[in-house]
Amino acid sequence: MASNNFIFLHVLVMFSLASIALSDSLSPSFYNHVCPQALPAIKRVVEDAVRKERRMGASLLRLHFHDCFVNGCDASILLDKTATIDSEKTAIPNNNSIRGFDVIDKIKSEVDKCCGRSIVSCADIVAVAARDSVVALGGPTWEVPLGRRDSTTASRTTANNDIPPPFLDLPALINNFKKQGLDEKDLVALSGGHTLGFAQCFTFRNRIYNETNIDSTFARQLQTNCPRSGGDSKLAPLDPTPALFDSKYFSNLVSKKGLLHSDQALFNGGQTDNLVKKYSISLGSFSKDFVESMIKMGNIKPLTGKQGQIRVNCRKVN
Repeated sequence: MASNNFIFLHVLVMFSLASIALSDSLSPSFYNHVCPQALPAIKRVVEDAVRKERRMGASLLRLHFHDCFVNGCDASILLDKTATIDSEKTAIPNNNSIRGFDVIDKIKSEVDKCCGRSIVSCADIVAVAARDSVVALGGPTWEVPLGRRDSTTASRTTANNDIPPPFLDLPALINNFKKQGLDEKDLVALSGGHTLGFAQCFTFRNRIYNETNIDSTFARQLQTNCPRSGGDSKLAPLDPTPALFDSKYFSNLVSKKGLLHSDQALFNGGQTDNLVKKYSISLGSFSKDFVESMIKMGNIKPLTGKQGQIRVNCRKVN
């Protein structure tokens, strides 16, 4: 009888693994049977990382965004440069600013240990870590559709072209997001991710010294830490509470206190003004739309089924 039970269990595991290998669609329950310990393991490592450094939550959220905007959510951003890999890590939007790779490595190690093998993709780890980071910093939770596979290539050129820089005006931002299948509501809601984290001086220097649609006191305060020249990497918070998921990012925009040019572009007499106003007074509306847009972004061109691979090491192709 014990032998029959063992055979049944073995067949069940093999069937689950085969189902995972052949699935062409994403599902929140993707790993439920083959490794139910995976998601709790990701959550533990993320919570530990955010407890040690609150800023890491914003960094892991940004990692997912910058991954998905370059040929889909396929963990291409994690690949190191080799003779055949044109790493996205050195692209202009990422160089010396994108972070969280060590946390992803630790998650991968813990998850593989829990699962007994490399079953969970690096792309799914990035997506779940982004969700768990938002939750760890007081934001909403959601079920992350899973089943992405990992790319075997990267593109620094595409990263340079498709990740929106912080200097864009509203029409360019709308077109940039439209290219990814995202609409104006997605643009505003996902930009609300800037309720968390910091930006470097070089990304907002021109705004605080040369732009007019900015609160003068706010600009002067920022100038004390971000000189006209030098100090490029000095940090300023993207909103007054950079380690708490709230709606103050949008309140700042209404008060002409957006840190980045691309932030303030969302509230500058254009078609997104009303949505910014709505989010500034309703954290519930922002949270609901943010969740919907995060799920939508996470569905950008995933590799599924037999496409790509499940990397053993997130930094390199198998």
